[in-house]
Amino acid sequence: MLEKLKEELVDLHLELPKNNLVVWTGGNISARDPETGMVVIKASGIRYEEMRVKHMVVVDLEGKVIEGNLKPSSDTASHLYIYKHRPDVGGVVHTHSAYATAFAAVNKPIPVVLTAIADEFGGPIPCGGFALIGDEEIGKVVVESIGNSPAVLLKNHGVFTIGKNAKAAVKAAVMTEDNAKTVWLAMQIGVPDEIPAEEVEKLHYRYTHVYGQ
Repeated sequence: MLEKLKEELVDLHLELPKNNLVVWTGGNISARDPETGMVVIKASGIRYEEMRVKHMVVVDLEGKVIEGNLKPSSDTASHLYIYKHRPDVGGVVHTHSAYATAFAAVNKPIPVVLTAIADEFGGPIPCGGFALIGDEEIGKVVVESIGNSPAVLLKNHGVFTIGKNAKAAVKAAVMTEDNAKTVWLAMQIGVPDEIPAEEVEKLHYRYTHVYGQ
């Protein structure tokens, strides 16, 4: 079931190591099927270069495995918590990308000092609190801390991004790391100037309502 969505997720998972967002078996992507409400997520502990459609697991919103012989990702409960509390979300991504996770390690948001951050995130990329892996706690921190941003850092852990679909969530993850790297480099030179809130609002509106086809 949901073969097209599984194939899309395999392709999107390959974007994570390609963009230096994960190493070995870390990180994961899930997608919610808009028709059935079922969620597809990768199996736990699968290396990206070995990943195939057979490694995608279908679960319902309560975490029951509907299809698949493998154990789903250890972050599944948190992904499902996000879907249950954010009906607008169709895709969730988790990474430990180096520069963004460095901000998470020191419990700091990524300040809106670049027009690209204003465009994509509409403000600083927030940093939520600490939570252990394995149940819904991480999902709760994401929902409580992410606000209107498509990305949030988790203290001492990594990055979670959301989107209307899995592709949008992957884009947010790529943009989070790209901007985190630039901000970190700028901080080696001096203290970056934050963009005033009214300018951030203008930039974000243009990017989300005018930019593109």
